[in-house]
Amino acid sequence: MTRHMVETHAIDGQKPGTSGLRKKTPVFMQPHYLENFVQAIFNGIGGAAGKTYVLGGDGRYFNDRAAQVMLRMAAANGAKKVIVGQNALLSTPAASHLIRKRGTDGGIIMSASHNPGGPKEDFGVKFNTPNGGPAAEGVTEKIFEATKTITEYAIMDAPDVDLSTIGTTVLGEMDVEVVDPVADYALMMEEIFDFDKIRALFAGGFTLRFDAMHAITGPYAKAILEDRLGAPKGSVVNAMPLPDFGGGHPDPNPIWAKELMDLMFSGSAPDFGAASDGDGDRNMIVGRNAYVTPSDSLAVLAANATLVPAYASGLKGVARSMPTSRALDRVAETLDIACYETPTGWKFFGNLLDAGRATLCGEESAGTGSDHVREKDGLWAVLFWLNILAERKQSVAAIMADHWARYGRNYYSRHDYEAVDTAAANGVMEALRGKLRHLPGQVIEGMTIEAADEFAYDDPVDGSRSEGQGIRIMFIGGGRIVFRLSGTGTEGATLRVYLERVETAAAALQDNPQHALSAVIAAADGLAEIRSRTGRNAPDVIT
Repeated sequence: MTRHMVETHAIDGQKPGTSGLRKKTPVFMQPHYLENFVQAIFNGIGGAAGKTYVLGGDGRYFNDRAAQVMLRMAAANGAKKVIVGQNALLSTPAASHLIRKRGTDGGIIMSASHNPGGPKEDFGVKFNTPNGGPAAEGVTEKIFEATKTITEYAIMDAPDVDLSTIGTTVLGEMDVEVVDPVADYALMMEEIFDFDKIRALFAGGFTLRFDAMHAITGPYAKAILEDRLGAPKGSVVNAMPLPDFGGGHPDPNPIWAKELMDLMFSGSAPDFGAASDGDGDRNMIVGRNAYVTPSDSLAVLAANATLVPAYASGLKGVARSMPTSRALDRVAETLDIACYETPTGWKFFGNLLDAGRATLCGEESAGTGSDHVREKDGLWAVLFWLNILAERKQSVAAIMADHWARYGRNYYSRHDYEAVDTAAANGVMEALRGKLRHLPGQVIEGMTIEAADEFAYDDPVDGSRSEGQGIRIMFIGGGRIVFRLSGTGTEGATLRVYLERVETAAAALQDNPQHALSAVIAAADGLAEIRSRTGRNAPDVIT
């Protein structure tokens, strides 16, 4: 084994965002591309010498090869140890937990989250800091600067490490510890939730369908739901992680998890349905004939948190991303606890969690979590719901009806326009910015605009300010429209439009959300001129 310094040159476009660096897989497979970025991570965080890292990924195409490259580079950069999931697999929340439990200097996670995988699809790499969460902007900026000045990278000339066998081997002078990717995570879940009550729920005939979407959560769900909690065998479907996610799109929403949705709204529906995404940090919750929006799910978890052993003493506070519905705010007001509104991106929650200001947090994009890790956690959310169902002995539909009767219903939907021409998408946002100061007081589709702004966030923990986080149109009565460009895609721009209306009348709490939001939808198109500016007549995805 020998250490090599390989000459290279800076490659444009290696700027990591909220979720690291995501590109098409063939881009990552270009000569020097992956190596440049990994070296930039090490350079940006002050070097790897003497440090310990966690490494794993969601098993998508190129995951196994990329892991070997990263191990050889970590060894060549003087790392003391790398803890890697067996076969280079780790869900994102499990990786966060390992970083925290083992007190490492951070970790590298290979994932493009809910994006498709395969030879021509997406791949991603992100660095998580020692708190277990995604790197803050100050760190990602240093990594980005390093990508622009790189002239060489270090790598070992060595055979592949056997990642199929649990145990410790040596690569150069670096230890490589291969661990069971599920074991530590499963133990943590057992410490948080009342497994005995959930076991009793299943023993009483409760039925479940969990769609792992051929992604990383499959082994975790089978081990916990079927093996430890006694859900009937076969309750977890599409459980084998596949490099191309079985040709599917591992995004747990009603569009991409259609098979599950069809089942849950059929005559043979089980009591409870759920799904998770590519790297295991997102979730979808659906009861028999009852889809639960991620925003509502977060609010229900907060309202029922004391039913769970880990949260029995109450919540320190809650947090949501700005585009997420304000259903959580209503619960927080009733509980008399703080509710923080942050930009999109889990790193903003990390500061609040680390400072003890929040216990639960979540985003409308199917991500919920708590202070147990510093990432969102899909399977944790499913277990939270199962714990609530075991305690309340009601259906999902009944729990939702009770919740809306008490707090009102925030009708909510997200309309995504995907792969929009970047110039056209930017044009939509610029035109909206030009209108903001003139909008308050205007009436559109029968609704009066109360306020309009571009969201900026002042972090109460570190004092940092984040601007340009999305455009908000607020109506009298609690309705909202939010416009935002997403950075999670790899082609063009994704224009996301978030629509919200508050209803408190008992007779109007069971309407179809798209019908209930029809005036808000029409107002959004009128204000943003989406059809004329993008050429799109309808969104690609409605959730």
